[in-house]
Amino acid sequence: MQICRYNANYLHNSASKNSGARSVNTMLKRDRQKKILNLIRAKPIGTQEALREQLERTGVSATQSSVSRDLEELGIVKHDGRYSLPHSNGDLTRGLVALDVAGDILIVARCLPGRASAVAVEIDDAAIPQIVGTLAGEDTIFIAARDQKSQRAVMKRIWELFG
Repeated sequence: MQICRYNANYLHNSASKNSGARSVNTMLKRDRQKKILNLIRAKPIGTQEALREQLERTGVSATQSSVSRDLEELGIVKHDGRYSLPHSNGDLTRGLVALDVAGDILIVARCLPGRASAVAVEIDDAAIPQIVGTLAGEDTIFIAARDQKSQRAVMKRIWELFG
């Protein structure tokens, strides 16, 4: 019995430590992706290595493979030899297609395939106080509002950002 209790405590402590590391890694990834978007908007960058070097200059360490994954997740495309944010036929929504309510506090954002992460980063950058958090997949984002009253205000503010 003592061994089982020890193993249970060990597993619990390991899970707690790993979940903390995961949240730190998530924050680092989110910060890195924000920086990538800002760099690409600010100046022409033509290679992943050049982008990685720019990140390093701003104090954000990254490997080539993490930069590659970030570019894919953000939906960044190469156009005329440089990275740029895709625009679908001049679409001002930058990938946001629809917003819908789900329950009392959730908002579901539908995006063009591969664009959800970039849209979520822009929503997070806007620092809308009524938003508790976002969770992005490939083409869908779950946005948690503080309360039912905030839900519609958040939707309105997001459409103002993207429309």
